[in-house]
Amino acid sequence: MALRMWASSTANALKLSSSASRSHLLPAFSISRCFSSVLEGLKYANSHEWVKHEGSVATIGISDHAQDHLGEVVFVELPEEKSSVSKEKNFGAVESVKATSEIISPISGEVIEVNTKLADSPGLINSSPYEEGWMIKVKPSNPAELESLMGPKEYTKFCEDEDAAH
Repeated sequence: MALRMWASSTANALKLSSSASRSHLLPAFSISRCFSSVLEGLKYANSHEWVKHEGSVATIGISDHAQDHLGEVVFVELPEEKSSVSKEKNFGAVESVKATSEIISPISGEVIEVNTKLADSPGLINSSPYEEGWMIKVKPSNPAELESLMGPKEYTKFCEDEDAAH
């Protein structure tokens, strides 16, 4: 997700963040940096989506870092169940008060469930990006694709380096 735009850079420079007030909601097993939370047990794409792989199901959403840069999410477009997603291809969009950004799939597979709560409550992506704000559940067609994703420490460093470059 190309989240680098002048508005988010300005907000970061001014230390404006809606996620700071939610720090009491973050789990104890997270790594926090710059008001963003990165959870252990998840894999992360450089486009800022996360994957939680459990058995034959992979849950996908956008990271706390991504939602923080987007600002208040007002609309989410997601695929239908039984459709396919492909690694590094667009599967939906997130519209915020700042911009509309594509959601890129970190893995390939069949969509087996869509978070229908997001249609009426897109703000769940802001308030709970790793729990209630998940987007789709996928049956991976190539589980080996998960190996190319970053772990929490690598993703934290990736975000820090990306933020420092802007």
